[in-house]
Amino acid sequence: MAQSLELLLIQFLMPDNDARRQAEEQIKRLAKDPQVIPALVHHMRTAKTPNVRQLSAVLLRKKITGHWAKLSPQLRQSVKSALIDSITLEHSSLVRRACANVVSIIAKYAVPAGEWPDLLPFLFQCSQSVQEDHREVALILFSSLTETIGNTFQPHFMDLQSLLLKCLQDETSTRVRVAALKAVGSFLEFVQDGAEVVKFREFIPSILNVSKQCLANGEEDVAAIAFEIFDELIESPAPLLGESVRSIVQFSLEVCSSQNLELNTRHQAIQIISWLAKYKSNSLKKHKLVVPILQVMCPSLAESHGDEDDDLAIDRAAAEVIDTMAVNLSKHVFLPVFEFASLSIHSINPKYREASVTALGVISEGCFELMKDKLEPILHMVLGALKDPEQMIRGAASFALGQFAEHLQPDIVSHYESVLPCILNALEDASEEVKEKSYYALAAFCENMGEEILPYIDPLMGRLLGALQNSPRNMQETCMSAIGSVAAAAEQAFIPYAEKVLELMKAFMVVTKDEDLRSRARATELVGIIAMAIGRMRMEPILPPFIEAAISGFALDFSELREYTHGFFSNVAEIMDDGFAQYLPHVVPLAFSSCNLDDGSAVDIDESDGDDNINGFGGVSSDEDTHDEPRVRNISIRTGVLDEKAAATQAIGMFALHTKGSYAPYLEESLKVLVRHAGYFHEDVRLQAIIGLKHILTATLVIATGVNEEVVAKKKEVLDTVLNIYIKTMTEDDDKEVVAQACMDTADIIKDCGYMAIEPYMPRLVEATLELLRENSACQQTESDSDIEDDAEHDEVLMDAVSDLLPAFAKSMGSHFEPIFAKMFEPLMKFAKGSRPPQDRTMVVACLAEVAQEMGAPIAGYVDKVMPLALKELASSDATNRRNAAFCIGELCKNGGVTALRYYGDVLRGLYPLFGESEPDDAVRDNAAGAIARMIMVNPQSIPLNQVLPVFLRVLPLKEDHEESMAVYGCICNLVVASNPQILSQVPELVHLFAQVVVSPVERPEVKAQVGMAFSHLISLYGHQMQPVLSALSPAHANALAAFASKS
Repeated sequence: MAQSLELLLIQFLMPDNDARRQAEEQIKRLAKDPQVIPALVHHMRTAKTPNVRQLSAVLLRKKITGHWAKLSPQLRQSVKSALIDSITLEHSSLVRRACANVVSIIAKYAVPAGEWPDLLPFLFQCSQSVQEDHREVALILFSSLTETIGNTFQPHFMDLQSLLLKCLQDETSTRVRVAALKAVGSFLEFVQDGAEVVKFREFIPSILNVSKQCLANGEEDVAAIAFEIFDELIESPAPLLGESVRSIVQFSLEVCSSQNLELNTRHQAIQIISWLAKYKSNSLKKHKLVVPILQVMCPSLAESHGDEDDDLAIDRAAAEVIDTMAVNLSKHVFLPVFEFASLSIHSINPKYREASVTALGVISEGCFELMKDKLEPILHMVLGALKDPEQMIRGAASFALGQFAEHLQPDIVSHYESVLPCILNALEDASEEVKEKSYYALAAFCENMGEEILPYIDPLMGRLLGALQNSPRNMQETCMSAIGSVAAAAEQAFIPYAEKVLELMKAFMVVTKDEDLRSRARATELVGIIAMAIGRMRMEPILPPFIEAAISGFALDFSELREYTHGFFSNVAEIMDDGFAQYLPHVVPLAFSSCNLDDGSAVDIDESDGDDNINGFGGVSSDEDTHDEPRVRNISIRTGVLDEKAAATQAIGMFALHTKGSYAPYLEESLKVLVRHAGYFHEDVRLQAIIGLKHILTATLVIATGVNEEVVAKKKEVLDTVLNIYIKTMTEDDDKEVVAQACMDTADIIKDCGYMAIEPYMPRLVEATLELLRENSACQQTESDSDIEDDAEHDEVLMDAVSDLLPAFAKSMGSHFEPIFAKMFEPLMKFAKGSRPPQDRTMVVACLAEVAQEMGAPIAGYVDKVMPLALKELASSDATNRRNAAFCIGELCKNGGVTALRYYGDVLRGLYPLFGESEPDDAVRDNAAGAIARMIMVNPQSIPLNQVLPVFLRVLPLKEDHEESMAVYGCICNLVVASNPQILSQVPELVHLFAQVVVSPVERPEVKAQVGMAFSHLISLYGHQMQPVLSALSPAHANALAAFASKS
């Protein structure tokens, strides 16, 4: 075989394609015989030309796996010896590398079986050879062996680390240093325990030195390996960076600032900063690196990218870094960026003016709380930039406004009088780009408006309808988004425009050309939004053609259209309720179909080892009997499918919630889908599954009425499925939004189903809640190589949701909650420390108020720890904090017994300012009145009523928080019915107040009935003496009072 094989190898390397093809066919046939192995080894060692030796080694790598087990021990030994000889004696570096790859494949089987004990000693010896080639190939082999037998190196790890460190510092050979650099990258995943971690940190200065030398020599591809290593270091769960963060950041900043380097290299350097901001933000804070990074990144926003690849553009990459830093380090990012923007907005260089407004737009998501306090000067800059003579600056300003509208809610909406006219103006801009971004800004701004939009609706709709009919497709899509926002804000006021818009949408909803399908998707979404705005009565008669068009869109293969159509069906189900049942047989299978779609994970398989294609050897790799394991190079996901799955998952939940009984035939399949999606890899889908599970449970409880065993078992089965998933999610899911949703839904289930239903789950629910309060759950785990205790920057939404669980437990258990509350109290109070932000403290106070309300008397044991906190919060600069503090104090006084009584003097002094002109917030004043009412009801003798009542009555009726009505008006009525002399001295004020309460459209009937009784009591006491007081009322007020008095 050897002779014929040699001729075929030579023939395969000929330029003649036919000759090559014939050779390839015959090589494939010969390669099925195990004897091909010694023949290939022979040519690998003895062929005259390096090309043939290399091709022999490449083929050997491909065939060795399938034949290795069939070779005799003697033959195996000779193959291994020949490979070692080739590595040490071969002159061609390409052949040496090809041989090293064969060694790597054989080692996978031979080393674990104890059949190649000489390999590792040989490699260690080779790596210390005086010959540069030997040192290099040994390091290359160390790299490739980690892929197959990495764990075998574990006992030799410390020796190996010392060796690699020495090779990284090799003064005589760049090739050795580069090979060492690659080997270091390969061993990273095996560095786990303390000693290895400490040792590994010694590598970083050498890695940086090799990288700097390579950059200086123009070898940017080698420096790229260093960035890959840093990438691995940052993402590693082991704390590998240590004190090296500073030098890595410094190096990365130098590289990304060097405009003479390749764009790709600079982009990799910026990416390292971005990963550090995402995964090691505490380290950046600890080493005071935030400001130095921003001093490079903010000016990088002004770097022009001309015709570059947009994905590598430095200004775009810098914007991503600033965005990531703002999300993870908001307190440290806002001021430097604000100062940069304030200076750059006045620059004569237009790129810097553009950078200033771009920077403000980019940080608005992360720094929203801090930006709200500086909204005036920020808007002054951005609205000014909207009038800049340079188009790119106007475009950046309209982008920034869109970001503000999205992230600075609700505060931004209060500036509508200055913002909306500027956006309307920008819609007339000469530049199409500025126009499009302005429509985006308009859509985002209007989305959160309410009745404030009404004065602008006519000019807005005039512009939008005009643009919708006379613009290119991409602009029409943005217009549809803006119209959707206007409709959502205007609600019933949108009715005059609905018919015209819906008529236009009919045409969009039947287009079928590929380039028009995005517009069709937007139109479908818009019809759903308009349906929500104008309501069932107006929409139901005209709905069928829209439903028909929406369903027909599924025949077109366009994921985004399917996604928006599921959203449309969700909206229609919400307004139609049981009226949507007729469409279920058509739309539910479509939702299931989208949920069952293949994820479209595109996995690139790397069949090449770096040598195969150098001289055109790739063709031989297609043998069906080859057993080499391919390496996964890259995994990418079709995000369109993700969005479609999330929308379909949401639709299933909405159908169940709104059609209830009619959804019975689909419940079982829906539950299976949602259970599967609750463990999906992407958080958007998991979030919708968690929400949907609650809706499925709601529908089940409505459908499964009755007490027969089958019905009870079904309810229990669904409840069991849902709660088990929620508990698992609370502790194991790594996404805070998903966990927050599970907590909120769990709290609702506890309130809806009661203690008996959830009693079997209580130990695990309590444990999961404690994990979250202690910040030990999976979604709360942060980087491990930082010793900073991050007091402030956790997720506010998550902890608000967690704190909802305690009142839910208290509501279901009453006073029996106390032993569980005792375990939760200290972990909860950690969030009330002075170092915590105001939002944390008010979360604690609100939680404690509701627990006190539901748990009752046992709260007395906590008054001494909670009351000082609540009293302090009464003086907060934040209205929400003052409001929650007043509510909490009222509940503590109501249920805190004699312990609370000791604080009455302090409480009255603390509440008094909230009744004065200096208190700007009506809801705060209402809650203060509620607190006083509770104090009077529990201990009237401890309150100086002659001083308190005039102040108390002066702030009534309640203006905003009508949940306080029962407490406030109940207290007054009780005093009246008891003929308390202090209250009876206020009769004219009381009659005036009672009249306002009984005519109020927002007060509940039971409140009005109580007021009627108290008024009747006054009539019975004073008779005709009341006439002058009643004469002072308007006829409407007097008649309403009389009507309620007669009822009682």
